[in-house]
Amino acid sequence: MKLKYKIWLFALLCAADVFLLTAMVRTAALSSGHVHVSAEEGEWRLENTGNQTIQPEPDRKVDRCIALTFDDGPHPVCTPKLLDGLKERGVHATFFLMGQNIEGNEAIIKRMQEEGHLIGNHSYSHVQLSKAGTGAVCRAVDDTSRLIEEITGERPRYLRPPYGDWREELECQVDLTTVLWSVDSLDWKLRNSDRIVKRVLKDAEEGDIILMHDIFPTSVSAALRIVDELKDRGYTFVTVDELLID
Repeated sequence: MKLKYKIWLFALLCAADVFLLTAMVRTAALSSGHVHVSAEEGEWRLENTGNQTIQPEPDRKVDRCIALTFDDGPHPVCTPKLLDGLKERGVHATFFLMGQNIEGNEAIIKRMQEEGHLIGNHSYSHVQLSKAGTGAVCRAVDDTSRLIEEITGERPRYLRPPYGDWREELECQVDLTTVLWSVDSLDWKLRNSDRIVKRVLKDAEEGDIILMHDIFPTSVSAALRIVDELKDRGYTFVTVDELLID
C-alpha cells in the first residue's frame, strides 16, 4: 500500500475513535440525571442540573468586580434618573445618604432598597466628623440611621464620613463599618461629564470603590457612561458589602 493511502487510513481511524469517545461521554452525562451537554461556540460544555459539582474550565474568563458609590443624596430629580439608568443596565450601586436630605424623598429610598442597591449612612450633614465632639458625631450618625431604618426596616451597616474625615476611636461609638474609596471622580468639582468619565476610566481597576455624587446632572450622565464602558471592559458592578466580603 502506498504511503499516502496509509496516512489517509490512519487519519480516518483516529477520527472514528474521537467520534466514538465523544458519543460515550455525552451518553454517560445524559444518563446520569445530573448534567446535560450543550454546544457553545463549537465546543461541548457540561452544565450542572443537579447536585453534582462541575468545576469551571481553567481558562474561563471571570468578570472583575468594581463598586460604584454615591454620596450626599437622595436628590429629588437626579437620583431617580440615576436609578432609571442603573435599572436599565442591571447594575447595583451603593448610596450613602445624608440625613438632612431624607425627608420628602422617602419613596426614592424605598425604591433603592427594592431595586437591590445598598444603602449606607453619610451622617446628617456635611461636616467634618473628626472636628466634632464624640457626642455630636454619634447623634448625627444615629439620627441618620434611624431615619433610614424607619423607611427600609433595616439599619445601615456602613458609614462613609463626609470628606473621608474620621477618627478610628469613633468606630466603637457608632458601630458601623467605615467605607472610603480608591477612585475619586471629583464630579462635585469638575461638573463636566466628559472630564468625569475620562478621570474615572483612567484610574479604575479591579476591586476599586468609585466615589461619585447623585446630586448633579453631570454626575448622573457620567456615571451611566462609566458603567457602559467598564461593562464593555469586562467589569461587574457590585455593592460595597459584596466587594468587602470577596
